Amino acid sequence: PLEVLELEGKAQPPRPHWYQRHVQPCLAELLGSALFIFIGCLAVLDDSGATGRLQPALAHGLALGVTVTVLGDISGGHFNPAVSLAAWLLGGLHLTMLIPYWLCQLCGGMIGAGLAKAVTPSERFGNASGGAFDGIAADEQVPAVLGAEIALSSFLLLVVCVGAAPGRARSPLAPLSVGLAVTAAGLAG
Repeated sequence: PLEVLELEGKAQPPRPHWYQRHVQPCLAELLGSALFIFIGCLAVLDDSGATGRLQPALAHGLALGVTVTVLGDISGGHFNPAVSLAAWLLGGLHLTMLIPYWLCQLCGGMIGAGLAKAVTPSERFGNASGGAFDGIAADEQVPAVLGAEIALSSFLLLVVCVGAAPGRARSPLAPLSVGLAVTAAGLAG
């Protein structure tokens, strides 16, 4: 029942049920992470050989933009442990939800990758290194690749923190901005 409580003459909405506060957001993070990784892996597993960076970048960016749009009002649409950590640091996520979010995001990622493997012929899956990035040819490249990953992740977190963080001037274009940031990072890195 949706009762309105009167406190000091101001109408206060009822507190959401524990299921809405704790379970639904975690399920949304699980589902969103699974869909994001599933679609991203399928883009990498394409057998045309000529997709380059564009197809995976667009697939990841569009998938994230759509999942943030659809599930963002339930969980915040993090789908990434770094984004959840940033949300917690900014006060947009309670500490008691941080670890469950991380677990759901990691499990969702494994589910998405498993589903991609299940629907992809074994030969294509093997030819694409299982949907994983394997472009580091020598140990000397590791610092440069790590630096690029940190810079591009920082770019994504900047977009999330400025455009989508709760309590800030939240933009209705935040899901699009986040998706475009992921697309740009995919094209750049």
